[in-house]
Amino acid sequence: MSDLDTSQFWLDALNWDEKGMIPAIAQDAATGRVVMFAWMNRESLQESVSSGNAVYWSRSRKRLWRKGEESGHVQKIRTIRADCDGDVLLLSIEQIGGIACHTGRESCFFLELQGDRWVATDPVLKDPKDIYAK
Repeated sequence: MSDLDTSQFWLDALNWDEKGMIPAIAQDAATGRVVMFAWMNRESLQESVSSGNAVYWSRSRKRLWRKGEESGHVQKIRTIRADCDGDVLLLSIEQIGGIACHTGRESCFFLELQGDRWVATDPVLKDPKDIYAK
């Protein structure tokens, strides 16, 4: 079997949604903390595997989103796992720079429900104005 055939087999083994997308959870390999959630399509998953860096599909921009392309906060992939139904991916990553969120925090999951309101419980590690200044 050629590399192309092998490539197609593992992609076809996944259960893509009706838009050709699959949810992807990024988890810090060292701490186990979930740092973000995003969507992938076939092209972004293939590029992630070939480059070793996380590449997602930006639904708002309608294009590939190479994590860290603007901020420098690249996600180096250690492992990729699929759940038992093949419809969710879990990426074990090394978060370069320690910031995964565009708000300048370690994780996008920084809001905690406390009573009847959401409270930001994680500190901003770097001001987004400094991260995205061009």
